[in-house]
Amino acid sequence: MTKRRSRGDGGLHWDEKRQRWIATANLGYDPSGKRIVKRGSGKTKTEAKNKLKEVLRDHEDGLAIAPTGYTVADAVNDWLAYGLAGRDPRTVETCTILSQNHVIPALGARKLRDLSAEDVDRWLAAKAQTLSTRTLQAVHSCLNRAVKRAMARDKVKRNVVELCSVPQGQPGRPSKALTFAQAEAVLKAAEDTSMHAYIVVALLTGARTEELRALTWDHVFLKGRPDADPPQPPHIAVWRSVRRGGDTKTRKSRRTLALPARCVEVLWQHFEDQGWERLAAGDKWEEHGLVFSSAVGKPLDATNVRRAFRQALKDADGINADEWTPRELRHSFVSLLSDRGVPLEEISRLVGHSGTAVTEEVYRKQIRPVIQTGAVVMDGIFKRGPER
Repeated sequence: MTKRRSRGDGGLHWDEKRQRWIATANLGYDPSGKRIVKRGSGKTKTEAKNKLKEVLRDHEDGLAIAPTGYTVADAVNDWLAYGLAGRDPRTVETCTILSQNHVIPALGARKLRDLSAEDVDRWLAAKAQTLSTRTLQAVHSCLNRAVKRAMARDKVKRNVVELCSVPQGQPGRPSKALTFAQAEAVLKAAEDTSMHAYIVVALLTGARTEELRALTWDHVFLKGRPDADPPQPPHIAVWRSVRRGGDTKTRKSRRTLALPARCVEVLWQHFEDQGWERLAAGDKWEEHGLVFSSAVGKPLDATNVRRAFRQALKDADGINADEWTPRELRHSFVSLLSDRGVPLEEISRLVGHSGTAVTEEVYRKQIRPVIQTGAVVMDGIFKRGPER
């Protein structure tokens, strides 16, 4: 006589529509009274039973099992939709572009539970042939955070992406700095353009492009404060940026900078020109109090500035405008000061760095071939008199 199955052992039947064996097990009822049924399928009875055992083992481990069709693309799209809530819109945009261009096309169709560390390693190695190391780190981070979110919601047992190291990618385009002659050519070429004041202020103060785009007229003091004690020269208060919340990049980035005479001159002219633009725009003008704005007063974005900057440089002698970006005016500021012997600590304060390491390693491009400070000081200490 055939032994009867115990309660909960489940059943095994052939599904004619799917052309597969289906193994099932009843595990009681959920809080709403609905029966809990776990299933495993396969082309053979043995395969179906083994799949069911795997499902039951996961259930005993306390893991809710994701639908068998849950893919990497599903996990990434879920993270993009819900995992970036409250982030800066530009961060969301960047993560979306990286995920849609690099993660989903290569790995999206893979079932999440079948994704292996080898899959991720091969993907990263292929991407390393075309992407920079920094971009590789970013796409790895997108996938890692998406799978980590899925794991926290019991869609997968573990995050294999965390087991994979990011390989060395292609070298990115290094930032450049203008020489003095190139800087003069840029300033001359920009004189009759809408970017003239922006370029002068960026090059002569070293302010970040994100700081200049947020600069308002109530933070510009073109007459200074001669009645203050001590008197204050013309200056700008770099206290805001276009970052989320309006904060500067770091605490030390919040600084007040004296304006060179050339900056004062161009800003007075820019103030007058903006008045005429406001008059010409009429009802279309949007008042935000910005120093650098569009022809109707709207805030500028990075693309606006980069396009106008390259347009202004197109006639500069010895400059290929397509090879330069606005942020390299800041690099040029650091390099030109360094070339004139300004101490690195002072340059770091002017550009709002927390320390001198970034100033020296990233921004300073024109380092004096011979460091003369020691020799100059020692000559003063041990000065020899004229020989007799």
